[in-house]
Amino acid sequence: MRLPHCHAVLAPVLCVLLALLAPPARASDGPSASGEVARLYEEAAAATQKYEQGKRAAAGERAKAGRLEGLLTRQRAELALLHADLGRIARAQYRTGGGIPYTAQLLMAEDPDQLMRGQRAAWQADLAVDNAIAKTRRATNRLDRDERTARKAWQQLDRRQTQLASLRSGIERKLEDAQWKLQGEADGQATAGQCRGAVRLDQPSLPTGKDWVTPVARYELSAGFGGSGERWASRHTGQDFAVDIGTPVRSIGAGRVERVSCGGSFGMEVVVRHDGGYYTQYAHLAAVTVDQGERVLPGQWIGQAGTTGNSTGPHLHFEVRLTPQLGSGVDPRRWLEEHGVKL
Repeated sequence: MRLPHCHAVLAPVLCVLLALLAPPARASDGPSASGEVARLYEEAAAATQKYEQGKRAAAGERAKAGRLEGLLTRQRAELALLHADLGRIARAQYRTGGGIPYTAQLLMAEDPDQLMRGQRAAWQADLAVDNAIAKTRRATNRLDRDERTARKAWQQLDRRQTQLASLRSGIERKLEDAQWKLQGEADGQATAGQCRGAVRLDQPSLPTGKDWVTPVARYELSAGFGGSGERWASRHTGQDFAVDIGTPVRSIGAGRVERVSCGGSFGMEVVVRHDGGYYTQYAHLAAVTVDQGERVLPGQWIGQAGTTGNSTGPHLHFEVRLTPQLGSGVDPRRWLEEHGVKL
């Protein structure tokens, strides 16, 4: 089964979830929680699909409710004008003596022809009143119906938003449980100083036409090369990427895995030797997905980020070196930029 790409509509936490919970195809001596992680992956994938469908449905309901609110505003204004017209016609009819019987008006009139003309005008006024009343009644009924429809649309939207919040909360709880289970097993390996072996994850489609890529797809930069701090004996020797536990870590370019180790201040780490003679280090991992001596390609997943070793929180420590050993590092940010990758 191939792991889906992280799409732009997905929230970053959901992308991490898909990467973290990918079921291993095989492992030389994989984590004991592999079966549980695989099960969580299937549950999370289904929940993520429902979440995305719900987001689209909620957006449609919100747009529909907004259109109805605009229609109701116009209908209320039209109804107010109809009521004003109805009142004006009623007042005019009252002033013309519409309440006196026509026969009595005819007997008292000095000019019957003028009275008949006035009566025709009164009949026309009555017809206008009847039409205005009917039009007002239809507008009132339509307004009542549309207000009920608008209330129903907003209620549906509220229910959808509640469901989405509950779904997202459930995903995040499962994500956190799985992350720390993975990190706990990684800590055990780092403490023992012995990696259990590569956990084989189905790889995504590798980037085409690129010789070099960033070590993680989505990130925030934190500590940079040459920085000082109480956590380092002298100067910071690499570039840190702030990412969540389980974030896929990828080889920045083609090469061969020089070393996989699980002890010391870097915790679980991978060192790759590239064809140009440079070495890259990926440290503080929670899982390793390659073995020593293995050939890797640009963008290939070689591990998952974590917080093993001398680490105060989840991140990837990345170095570019002239040799496999610590102390031969160059500025990774500048080196990547020289190779067409801008952080």
